[in-house]
Amino acid sequence: MAVSWFRVAVPLCFAVLSLAVAIVGQKQGLFTGMPPPLPVALGVCSLAGMALVWRDISSKMKGDNRTLSGLLSQYLGVKALGWLGRRQRKKLESDTLNVKRVQEETLLKRLSKNANTCYGKQFDFCSIKDSATFRARHPITTYEHYRELIRHIAAGEEKVIIAEKPLILAMTSGTSGASAMLLSTKDTNTEFFLQGVSVCLNAMRQAFPATDSLQRTTKFFYTPTFRQSEAGIPIGPNSSTPASSRHMLNLYTTPAPAFEVPSEKDTLYLHLLFALKDPSVGTLESNFASTVFYAFSALQDRWQELVEDIERGKVSGALALEPKVRAGLEALMKPDPERATQLRAHFQDGFRGIAKRLWPHLHLVLAVDSGSNQIYGEMLRENYCQGIPFYSPFYAATEGLIGVNLWPQEPSRRYLLCPRSMFCEFLPESSLEEEMPHTLLMEEVKEGQNYELVITNASGLFRYRVGDIVKVVGFHNQCPIVEFQYRRGQMLNVRGEKVTEVLFLDALKKAVAQWPGAQLVDYCCAESGILGDSIGGSDPHYQVFVELKGVRNLTEEQRYKLDISLQQDSAVYKSFRIKGSIGPMRVQLVADGAFKELRKQMMAFSNTSPNTFKMHRVLRRKEYADFLLGKTVS
Repeated sequence: MAVSWFRVAVPLCFAVLSLAVAIVGQKQGLFTGMPPPLPVALGVCSLAGMALVWRDISSKMKGDNRTLSGLLSQYLGVKALGWLGRRQRKKLESDTLNVKRVQEETLLKRLSKNANTCYGKQFDFCSIKDSATFRARHPITTYEHYRELIRHIAAGEEKVIIAEKPLILAMTSGTSGASAMLLSTKDTNTEFFLQGVSVCLNAMRQAFPATDSLQRTTKFFYTPTFRQSEAGIPIGPNSSTPASSRHMLNLYTTPAPAFEVPSEKDTLYLHLLFALKDPSVGTLESNFASTVFYAFSALQDRWQELVEDIERGKVSGALALEPKVRAGLEALMKPDPERATQLRAHFQDGFRGIAKRLWPHLHLVLAVDSGSNQIYGEMLRENYCQGIPFYSPFYAATEGLIGVNLWPQEPSRRYLLCPRSMFCEFLPESSLEEEMPHTLLMEEVKEGQNYELVITNASGLFRYRVGDIVKVVGFHNQCPIVEFQYRRGQMLNVRGEKVTEVLFLDALKKAVAQWPGAQLVDYCCAESGILGDSIGGSDPHYQVFVELKGVRNLTEEQRYKLDISLQQDSAVYKSFRIKGSIGPMRVQLVADGAFKELRKQMMAFSNTSPNTFKMHRVLRRKEYADFLLGKTVS
């Protein structure tokens, strides 16, 4: 049923239905005892209410190919989420007024729930009544502390660390080392939804009122591959997936059969195909900005094939689809030469600002673009998604929800720590290498200082070093606001200079700005020590791999500008360079598409899903560095 038809038909049906109920009810005696005018009044009120609802739906509606059931379910879902978001935001605001009390409650709740596990009995959680006792009794931990315990849980042992059976054994993305296997519980997911999703949707709608509409979203996500532990517990990524979002798939442009396709490349093609069919898309969404960037890169490569499919009303034969899936998808296609002509004209005008031309009602790109995803957010804003606001909603990890961004329109990505999600401690940056460092609590940290997060969460991690370094940039009431700085394992450090990801990226952007015509596509670094004989003997140095658009070669002078930029930004690096303790950087220009291929290799090795993948900025495996050396063109 097309929207253009039921814009008129549905209100009429509501009116007839309401009056019919009043008349029939009166004749059948359903309103016995009521004064004669009351049934009619009820019918009129019902009619008025339905008319108001329909008017609200009509005002928020864009596009023509929507069913009544789809619109109503989306409308009710949006209203329910709106109510929940306001409620949770109010609760969060209240919690920030007394952070110390809320953090104590959060900790004691975690300890009480797991007190009767083997781990809880070992540390006598039952007798712990405050955070001071907990911190005195329980050591600060890393993943090695849990590795064997989680192996027992995977084999089927119960009540080892947590009281319940985990939903999945969640694999981390492995950006700062080997992937770790952590536990994911119902509480973790519930907290993420209530304290994260609902609060961020509330902030989003306040900042971008146009998103409070009944437009569809194009969400770039994929069905990950799960394997089973000995006890049958699923092992895989802990992130938003089509399966976990099955009740919301009608909100997205991509139809359900597309998520049965195992190939990421083919699923991405289908995401793009059905997004291009719908000119009224309101939001582009993904876990990370990198996924959106890769989608636009694929669009730039395959737009002609996509337009032909829309023109013919078919799905490309190049896609490896099961007959049943292909039939289900092609049933949703019909020849649309008019839309195909529009699309061709848009693509032939170039790809700078293409998103707004393809989807004139596009209001927002919703994806995390901080940390290792900062570069992708910047490239999207400068190129494909010019003029479209971005919202980076969460600060989260496999360990759970850490913070929420309540300031969507600000250019810096700041996150308010969620005091009921985790019990948080903070290691000052100056004490990271100490054997028994002293931690601070939320109410004790100082603005302007850097800290490593230490968390106690809902899924069996106690005083656990996350490895993230954050900077406290302010407070919301009593609660710290942080900016992500770097991962400990993603730091360049050949002589103790400790160059962070943020510091290096800033220097790289300054250097690229001095390379005429160059546009940065992607980059990573390796410390010379992991390369061994691949590069010959020399002083310790950084091997830098960059993929650029607009240039095919770099002069030695241009390459040296990166070294100079980093020396200007880091006094410690400069001192080592002057003394000759660190040699000059070696900058390698790699072939187009090299980082796409590297991404595939990394995901295959670490069994990481496209939904959770983050590019490694500092390579710790020789195989990856050797791969890029093989792709070097200059």
